[in-house]
Amino acid sequence: MPSSVYLIVALGAAVAGFVQGLSGFAFGLVAMSIWAWVIDPQLAAALAVTGALAGQVVAAVTVRRGFAVGLLAPFVLGGLAGIPLGAFLLPHLDMHWFKAILGTLLVLWCPAMLLSKDLPRITVGGRIADAAIGLGGGILGGLGGFTGTLPTLWCTLRGYERDVQRAVIQNFNLSMLAVTLAVYVASGLVTWTMLPMILVVLPAMLIPTILGTRAYVGLSEAGFRRLVLGLLTVSGIALLVSAAPQVLR
Repeated sequence: MPSSVYLIVALGAAVAGFVQGLSGFAFGLVAMSIWAWVIDPQLAAALAVTGALAGQVVAAVTVRRGFAVGLLAPFVLGGLAGIPLGAFLLPHLDMHWFKAILGTLLVLWCPAMLLSKDLPRITVGGRIADAAIGLGGGILGGLGGFTGTLPTLWCTLRGYERDVQRAVIQNFNLSMLAVTLAVYVASGLVTWTMLPMILVVLPAMLIPTILGTRAYVGLSEAGFRRLVLGLLTVSGIALLVSAAPQVLR
């Protein structure tokens, strides 16, 4: 494989690591938007899950936020049910259309939330709705490490405070990514041939992740909300740009 590919993979890991350290999610979204140009979707998914899990471990140690088990449990239980389905769909799914649909959702929804001065809070649905969102997050996690996308949007709509949202997303992502990686390994989606790339991703994202976690401490509630929605919007644009040539073809 050309050395330029390794450089691009390292760059994607570094940028994604910083973003994840800062926001608590989005490693897969950011990394895949860069990696999609140079490596195949299955390899990119395996690298995204591996890098995102490593980043969450670093963040869990660096940015410690308490969490309520009762609040987190529905998300996790739903996510555990969704991961095997996402991993099953991965080899059969047209990733270009998947990225186009996900990108369109993010590009349309997140700016509307960002521009809204008085964001309505969703109070209905209770734990059942939380579990359904967790299920969606688990499916997206099985498809490539996108575990935090739907839960992050949902927590924003729930109106959770910055540290509460960070605690939910960070712990949800950590548990979901660990299970996703185990499913990938057990199903053969992660192979020994991927090891050289994994050894590029892990050191490349380590320091940027730590820097991101330190930057998080200085964010206000409003700043954190703008950051999350802005990152989701940019990630959606990147997904659309990477998927457009194949979809239009």
